[in-house]
Amino acid sequence: MISRLKGTLLTRANDRIEVDTNGGVVYEVEVPLSVFRRLPAPGSPVEVRTLQVVREDSASLYGFMDAGERELFRRLLGASGVGAKLALAMLSTFDAPRLARALVEKDVTALRQVSGVGKKTAERIVLDLADKVTDLAAKKGFPESGDEGPGAREAVAALVALGHTFADADAAVRSVLEAGEVASTDELIRKALQVR
Repeated sequence: MISRLKGTLLTRANDRIEVDTNGGVVYEVEVPLSVFRRLPAPGSPVEVRTLQVVREDSASLYGFMDAGERELFRRLLGASGVGAKLALAMLSTFDAPRLARALVEKDVTALRQVSGVGKKTAERIVLDLADKVTDLAAKKGFPESGDEGPGAREAVAALVALGHTFADADAAVRSVLEAGEVASTDELIRKALQVR
């Protein structure tokens, strides 16, 4: 089992990277967008945590920047109907702590923002995983459920209606909430628009 790769990042292309290890072996690793955005430039040293998934017809290596991301990916694969492609799509739409919180909060609306996830699939994933990812949802200091502030969900919905992606709208609203208190939903929307 390959659990970690350390070497030089050779290429970055959409959802794949190539890592040249000190031993001269080059590994192709699939990564979600949330990881891809944080990778250094090609030619730089890199270390990624990996999970190898072996199927009848293929063996693939998936890469992550930290152990929490890898563990969430592993747990997603344990849910009914979730394969590696869908798990990657979920981690491309949301960073790991936010995705875990959506699962714990049973936020079917958030999960439906992932390409390929409909209402029934989102409900099934929530049913399978809501109580299995609470430890991962607690990271990065997101506000606890119920402490999101005035109209957080309404503010996200308003930003989506204005043309922002759900992930961007959600990140902007959470950023405003983490920065300090807001008096109303309207103020939250105005401040979130300034973040974007």
